[in-house]
Amino acid sequence: MPSLRAAFEVGLDFLEFLGERKSKTDKKELRDIYNLEFKREGTNEPNFSRLVFALQHFNKASIRHGKVILHAKSQVRVYYCDQWRSVAGSRTDNVGATASASAHSSSPTVNPVLTSKKKLAKEVLQRLRVNRAELISDKGSIKITSDPESTNGKVVLNIDLVDRVYVVKFHIENVGQNCIYFSFYTALHWMRCFTLVDERRVTRVCPLLLCPGESYVVEVHYHIHHYGHFPATMYFEFCPESEDSSPSKPFCIVRELEVVIQTKLAAELGPESPYTPKQRGRYRPENRVVEEGVPPESGVTHSLKQEVKLKDYKYPAYLKDLVKHRLADTEKLSPAARLQLPRVKAVLETPLCIKQYAERFHLLLHLEEIQMEVDIKKYDLYNQTMTQDITNKKLLVLKVPGVAENRPSVLRGDHLNVCVSEDKAKPVTMYKGYVHRVELDRVKLGFSKKLVQKFVSNMKFDVEFNINRFPLKLQHRAVDLAVQHKLGNVLFPSGNKVEPPAVPKLSMFNRDLESNPEQSTAVQHILSGHSKPGPYLIFGPPGTGKTVTLVEAIKQVNRSGTVAHVLACAPSNSACDLLCERLLRYVDGHHLYRLCASSRDPRTMPQKLLKHSNWDEGQDSFILPSKETLMGYSVIVVTLITAGRLVSGGVPVGHFTHVFIDEAGQAVEPECVVGIAGLLHPEKGQVVLAGDPQQLGPILRSPLAQQHGLGLSLLERLMTQNSLYQKTHDGSQAYNSCFVTKLLRNYRSHPAILEIPNELFYDNELQVFADQMEREAFCHWEHLPKQGFPVIFHGVMGKDEREANSPSFFNVSEIEVLISYLQKLKLTQGKKGLPKLKPADIGIIAPYRKQVEKIRKALQTVKELKQWNDIKVGSVEEFQGQEKRVIMVSAVRSSISYVKMDQDFNIGFLTNEKRFNVAMTRAKALLIVVGNPVILNKNPTWQRFIQYCEQEQGYTGFDYRDAEGEEDVVTRLASLKIHTATEEIEESTLQQNVHPEWRSEQ
Repeated sequence: MPSLRAAFEVGLDFLEFLGERKSKTDKKELRDIYNLEFKREGTNEPNFSRLVFALQHFNKASIRHGKVILHAKSQVRVYYCDQWRSVAGSRTDNVGATASASAHSSSPTVNPVLTSKKKLAKEVLQRLRVNRAELISDKGSIKITSDPESTNGKVVLNIDLVDRVYVVKFHIENVGQNCIYFSFYTALHWMRCFTLVDERRVTRVCPLLLCPGESYVVEVHYHIHHYGHFPATMYFEFCPESEDSSPSKPFCIVRELEVVIQTKLAAELGPESPYTPKQRGRYRPENRVVEEGVPPESGVTHSLKQEVKLKDYKYPAYLKDLVKHRLADTEKLSPAARLQLPRVKAVLETPLCIKQYAERFHLLLHLEEIQMEVDIKKYDLYNQTMTQDITNKKLLVLKVPGVAENRPSVLRGDHLNVCVSEDKAKPVTMYKGYVHRVELDRVKLGFSKKLVQKFVSNMKFDVEFNINRFPLKLQHRAVDLAVQHKLGNVLFPSGNKVEPPAVPKLSMFNRDLESNPEQSTAVQHILSGHSKPGPYLIFGPPGTGKTVTLVEAIKQVNRSGTVAHVLACAPSNSACDLLCERLLRYVDGHHLYRLCASSRDPRTMPQKLLKHSNWDEGQDSFILPSKETLMGYSVIVVTLITAGRLVSGGVPVGHFTHVFIDEAGQAVEPECVVGIAGLLHPEKGQVVLAGDPQQLGPILRSPLAQQHGLGLSLLERLMTQNSLYQKTHDGSQAYNSCFVTKLLRNYRSHPAILEIPNELFYDNELQVFADQMEREAFCHWEHLPKQGFPVIFHGVMGKDEREANSPSFFNVSEIEVLISYLQKLKLTQGKKGLPKLKPADIGIIAPYRKQVEKIRKALQTVKELKQWNDIKVGSVEEFQGQEKRVIMVSAVRSSISYVKMDQDFNIGFLTNEKRFNVAMTRAKALLIVVGNPVILNKNPTWQRFIQYCEQEQGYTGFDYRDAEGEEDVVTRLASLKIHTATEEIEESTLQQNVHPEWRSEQ
């Protein structure tokens, strides 16, 4: 009779053999399965009663009321034999396994040192990463072939139908002169969709002896119900037969498996060519002479005269050297850079205060500019042709792919440089071309007379793009003016928290605000001015009406008896246009002025606003009016950057009594200060900031600037670092309404959509006030996993892929699922009580630029969706501040190997809670999220969301519990740094993967 330990080992094999049947409890049924299906003739395996007793002894089974309760979960077990020992004649605590391919030999007596599967997986995967070639190679006289054949140790099986069984066969052959034991095999990462099959059920307990020339077959059966990529790492272990008592050393052979189930669409969207990292771009010629071009401003007359100068604010040369070496103290630094390094580090590491305010932000802005200069080179073009403009022969027309999407941003008045491609003479002649007009992907340029005269058709040019330094220069000047005008109490307010004083009862222009206590409180406190000189903050979570509140406050200030002048700002033209449109309903159009930069294209502006703006039809441009004209308006609406023109034009400090900044969380602090410094009185003026510190902040390119605080908006800095703007700890856990109001009523989303963001980011304080009919529009959609719960998480085992020389990621398996949901929406819209849908009702969010491109391509490809091919698809950044009836989200990430890269560079969903929050709060009535649950579950925010979907029965697709643990692998890989040091300033990872729009607001 085998020992209790040996019986337990067989018991564990039996549990694994049972698989889904482990839930059976009938003793007779389990005995029949054991004796008729599992137990092998001629082996020393225990009888069923002995096996159950052993499982009971080791707490893997119990007997209750005559039923056998099996405790162990079904999983692939594996033990790694560190050494074998043949102990002749000894049967104590060992099991003799007699099954072999040859009748004339018996198996060894084994006393192994055992290693758990988890540890084995960790060791093998580490070795695969370091020395893959050694692990996948045939060795020890064992040859492993497969059907389908493997290429470089990997078997790929492409399938186009689900719910069928597919078989991969591994043929194991002894091609040597000596016998070898095939001791066991396993899949290091197991998924329920495949099973391992071999005739003799080779295990640790029963190894198989392969004599010379003999072979054996192991099969992997795939039965898959979902589209996606299903990988496995197959591990085969062998041990030579020992000729004496000395132990034989085991060896292993590894094969990688990948089963790909995809539709024809996915095949079309796959990599167009293998990924090859982009070679470093050509170096721009340094030895050059520049021929000045003809700017469009030469024919435009502005009435606003410059009274306050704007310096150049160029960064010092040593700083670029420091950035190249990531501020590390190295011998490679120039003497000047090494001398400055301690001071630079001290400036960056000292807590921000008004004393070193300007120096700190000058430095951070310089860091950002250095990275911008590198990133803009991505767009340089070579061997391009230009054509002469039909209407104006003095202008040359250049095609610039991506310019319509601000990738790159090219505005009227900007300039770029070109040189004749074949011009090899030194110095190279560069021709500066000024942008006169942008039309879709074509740019009309004004060059010097010299180039226009020598221009001939099909002449080839190399093109260099440049960043627009004007916004940077305005920000540099603003931080200088902040110190000069003593704005310390505005930017760093202090004082005792006092009880909120009585506020005046107001009659609201917008009657809806009277029933919203938070909105009306905010307006009352702004009118009372109790926060001065500190800013008043409107903390507006998604869909709570912060812009509505801001507009009401502006109208109330405008109506107040005092002589009020309001400057209403936002970072973007679109946000300013929205403010202006809403103000027009209540403010006399003769007192309201929409001031735009001369570089703005009038076609991007709502038609009804043109007559309230500085558009001059005669000069075909936005013209800056005189200082006196501007000061005659009660309310001026302008982007933060263009507000700097008012400073330059000499509008006196204190003229504006109130400065309102909407979407303040999306602007870097120096940009906010552009609209304040040099315009607002340091004691009498009132600043109002509206935004949400829990949503995405400004987009930065420089990792060093991000690391040292440039990404922290003024709004968020006050709310995280100033006690006046934080919740009290006196038991009430409330904000001091003298300084900040948090809006609580959400007018956008179904409660199921709002639940997790509310819990994770807003202290469960948000209240559902969305229109019931609107928010419940899809509660009875037939494709919801649970009726009444309009949130879906669809689990997909996809694959991160890249193509050509683009480092950005895409995941075609997730796109397949998104398209299938769109097709279902298209078929069901307008039926069974569902609303009709327009493309404008749907938004698709993806964190990587390449996934956005692939989804757009899919929309163009699928016939049924032709009418919907202009659905908005974009990054989270492009959706901030927007809402859609239906939102779909593709998480993309399916490889844990890249998670650390996302973390290092603040891209993707997995390491940026704000990006998650924005994506999840755009939907009004239906939210569909597609992602890899195995990977996403490693992040606590995503884990909570997936858990919530499971609890509410909104989870569908691949069940992540069918994939066996990767915890150790995840932990190990997550600790790896993906990037390596370099002595060149590289294109930012944000630019490579997300490829955000270049800011075009002036």
